[in-house]
Amino acid sequence: MALNQHPAVQASLVTATEDTPGEKQLIAYLVLSPGVTVSASLLREYLRERVPDYMVPSAFVSIGSLPVTSQGKIDRTALPSVNGNRLADESYVAPQTIVQEELVKILAPLLKLDHVGVNDNFFLLGGHSLLGTQVIARVSETFGVDLTLLKLFDHPTVAEMSTEIENLILAKVEGNTNVSVPGVHDARV
Repeated sequence: MALNQHPAVQASLVTATEDTPGEKQLIAYLVLSPGVTVSASLLREYLRERVPDYMVPSAFVSIGSLPVTSQGKIDRTALPSVNGNRLADESYVAPQTIVQEELVKILAPLLKLDHVGVNDNFFLLGGHSLLGTQVIARVSETFGVDLTLLKLFDHPTVAEMSTEIENLILAKVEGNTNVSVPGVHDARV
């Protein structure tokens, strides 16, 4: 397994989970080498050089040891929840505008994450086209603009999506000066 070849990883288990029916994601459970720290983004980069994108886990969870059954096999039912010990991305940048804050409020629950940074890529965090359609619907409800699935694929980070949404809002406002944009109550768009 490619993940076990990383110097920071002592042992690992990658498993597909399905929290919501039809929505599978790969989760990597890692036993890190003593005294070593590593970020999820570094592990993703490492794996992208060695395996196809669809084999790169969307989440990395640090655990003390892999749980085993009395027969010595890995006990998948004893694995902890993903959110509890998830490795953070070293490049986390907090939202800086209202549009970015609202986008994070949309994305984090859909991706089942505690936080999403402005440089985080929706698809690398476990997003896919079905979740993308939910993002588009919620963006429409929140901002009153129509973000397309193609635009989401072209602009997958919070920073890029927010710029696209801001452009759509400006185009809508310039076309009609009496437009109010739901969810945006501040001039810091």
